[in-house]
Amino acid sequence: MAKLKTGRHTSALKENRKSARRRVRNLAVKNSLKTTRKELLKAVAAKDSAKARELLTSFYALADKAAKTGFIHANKAARIKSSVARRVAGITAA
Repeated sequence: MAKLKTGRHTSALKENRKSARRRVRNLAVKNSLKTTRKELLKAVAAKDSAKARELLTSFYALADKAAKTGFIHANKAARIKSSVARRVAGITAA
């Protein structure tokens, strides 16, 4: 990167670089949450309780980490974990 003259917009350029890095990181978190949830719901639809339980623990970890890092709110993490857990409990009870 070329040397910049210090000026009023230097901080704006740095903030732009930071936001680009954050965007990539946030997209990775978002995609991993979505794909894990989809796989989990497929396992529930197929009545595969062993795979569903295994995916449930990994989904819990992803949701908790997303809430911890501020990607999603803690209450949203609790809400999506609860909704998925109800579905998994439905196939294990049946």
